Amino acid sequence: MSKQTAVVICPGRGTYNQGELGYLSRYHNIGSVKCDKEISNFIEAIDQAREQASQITVSDLDKSEKYRSRIHGTGDNASALIYACAMSDLKKINRDKYDIVAVTGNSMGWYLALASAGVLQGNAGFDVVNTMGTLMHTDGVGGQVIYPLVDSNWQYDPSLAALCDQLVDDLNQNENIQIAISIELGGMRVLAANDEGIKALLEKLPPQQDRFPFQLHHHSAFHSSILKHIPEIALTRLSKDLFQSVKIPLVDGQGEIWRKGTLDLNELYEYTFNQQVTETYNFSSAIEVCVKEFSPEKLIVLGPGSTLGPPVAQKLIDLSWMGLDSKERFISEQKENPFLLSMGIAEQRAHVI
Repeated sequence: MSKQTAVVICPGRGTYNQGELGYLSRYHNIGSVKCDKEISNFIEAIDQAREQASQITVSDLDKSEKYRSRIHGTGDNASALIYACAMSDLKKINRDKYDIVAVTGNSMGWYLALASAGVLQGNAGFDVVNTMGTLMHTDGVGGQVIYPLVDSNWQYDPSLAALCDQLVDDLNQNENIQIAISIELGGMRVLAANDEGIKALLEKLPPQQDRFPFQLHHHSAFHSSILKHIPEIALTRLSKDLFQSVKIPLVDGQGEIWRKGTLDLNELYEYTFNQQVTETYNFSSAIEVCVKEFSPEKLIVLGPGSTLGPPVAQKLIDLSWMGLDSKERFISEQKENPFLLSMGIAEQRAHVI
């Protein structure tokens, strides 16, 4: 049987929620004799590192009886949990069935993509994720608000984008308000703002689809100049020596491809802890580059959760990829021959492992 080509997509901070509690034990048998030895050793190393830093282990967080946002959702804990789940999922992908031709990620998923591509090896991936997650928890300021650019059928609505742009321009005339585009997330836009800006956005953005706008809890003003103080700290705490040569092509948050042989580790290091932190993360562009440049037969989204699936699908619809033109068409195609496989969804996971 010939292999299918696949692009792996790594999740961001918003993917370990109440429904994902117990993900490691449910999908990886953590704490059981049934657990794969490689994954068991991987989680054990993370737990030991967390214990040495006087942090709750990911095993204890995952096996909690109840999900608590103020514990599971904070940067220092959520980042480590998502890293543990996603990298364990990566190890479960059937490499006899899939040839991974590129990797990308959304927001914090960039660090996971670096680990998936071999740039961060051994404990380096955890060091970066745990350091940055903790740094955002202790030194992060402001927040994020998410707003749709598509209608309920996931078709792009230019009036929503225009409304959003105009409001941001108007609000930024107030010297007490700072707002910037944080993430271009498929059919949604994530706005970063200081506290005054968050308040204004929630008050001024017209309600859409009975759920927008909403604030992402425990999130700082990621990917904006509001966090311009973070790079100096990050570059001090995380050495360039953590970075190795890339093994699989990487697509970053500007849609740039980092390939073996042409990779400048100094530039990648600088991008990761400077530009990537303070400039817009264009996940939409990353997905477009992945499908157009690598023409994969499948897109595989690592767990936990499946919240990254809709933004990917929305971008595919925007591109009319494989004839997709609506949410309805996408759902129909997924039932017959899924192109997008989310490992956080049991029936799609079965196609991958």
